Amino acid sequence: MQALEVFWVFLKLGVTSFGGPVAHLGYFRREFVEKRGWLNDSDYASLIGLCQFLPGPGSSQTGFGIGLLRAGWLGGLAAWVGFTLPSAVLMFAIAMEASGVEASAAGQRVLHGLQLATLAVVAQAVRTMANSLCLDFSCRTLAVIGLLLVILLPGTEGQIFALTIGGLVGRYLLDRPAKPLAAMAAPGFGLSHKVGIVCIGIFFLILVATLTIPAAGNWGLFGAFYRTGALVFGGGHVVLPLLNDAIVLPGWVSSKLFLAGYGAAQAMPGPLFTFAAYLGALAMTKSPSVAGAGISLVAIFLPGLLLVAGILPFWHGLRNKLNVVMTMRGLNSIVVGIMGYALLNLVLLGSMHSFYDILIVVAASWALMIGNLPPILVVGFCAITAVLI
Repeated sequence: MQALEVFWVFLKLGVTSFGGPVAHLGYFRREFVEKRGWLNDSDYASLIGLCQFLPGPGSSQTGFGIGLLRAGWLGGLAAWVGFTLPSAVLMFAIAMEASGVEASAAGQRVLHGLQLATLAVVAQAVRTMANSLCLDFSCRTLAVIGLLLVILLPGTEGQIFALTIGGLVGRYLLDRPAKPLAAMAAPGFGLSHKVGIVCIGIFFLILVATLTIPAAGNWGLFGAFYRTGALVFGGGHVVLPLLNDAIVLPGWVSSKLFLAGYGAAQAMPGPLFTFAAYLGALAMTKSPSVAGAGISLVAIFLPGLLLVAGILPFWHGLRNKLNVVMTMRGLNSIVVGIMGYALLNLVLLGSMHSFYDILIVVAASWALMIGNLPPILVVGFCAITAVLI
């Protein structure tokens, strides 16, 4: 059965794929293009382009698309479950121990070290995204405007407004490339346009429901994570400010536990979005909840997966349109500003309590940005050093 084969291959990748989304895409290419021949290079590149274009977790969406193309809907589901399950289980286990760790002196030092690791990881993400997404003065200016907008209008509404402004500015005001876009060959995905329209309709129907139906209990939890997953343009780390506004500001999870969990997520294999399992387990409950973890995990991934299935049949026509490309350029510039806001918040929250903390963050940032050390080693260094000092 092809779906079962897809599940086992992605389960193996979910256990071994350290290093973040870019590394995941390298693992996928080696496994599915070079080793198994499930896709050719052209189709794989096209699928990555689609997932970079859409909101959501890019590597998980790419994996879902590979499973979808290999074995239909069961294959897509198998790919997502296999790749997500290992790190989701690990993050839930960390949530199970979070309260006990927080209660001990050594545990508090470990949590503090994870918070310092988060600072270094986010600083690296801001630098990398700025270098790749803001290549000219107009994009850098738009990123600064995005930063100012989310400072003046904190919360999810402010981020939606900033993204809207970014899309409109990109579409109408940013400088056009001097040369027209080169036409790209159409990949042989062969998915139904009708099914695509249904998936897009379901995406918007659920989104509207989460915005209009009064939020309470598990529905409120689902809505918070679904809206977050629907707005994450630009990669996994952009989820940090969105989840902070959705989960920490209402008081569902403390800032200390939030940042510690985010730091721990850097050391996990598989997708960063499994941080949602940790938060859902701790949100609005005195003891970790399996139901909360499951609801949050499904909710944050669902919008991105629906959009992949919905847009894939139309992707060849969309990706060659200049207006679409320019709109995405504006959105990506705003995303850099939102990430700058997340970094500023981390500093203002007082994550660094002493001169030694500053040294730890500087050393961790150097290790990530200059030394190119794996995040798991940097997270371990911050946790151990925080306990020893």
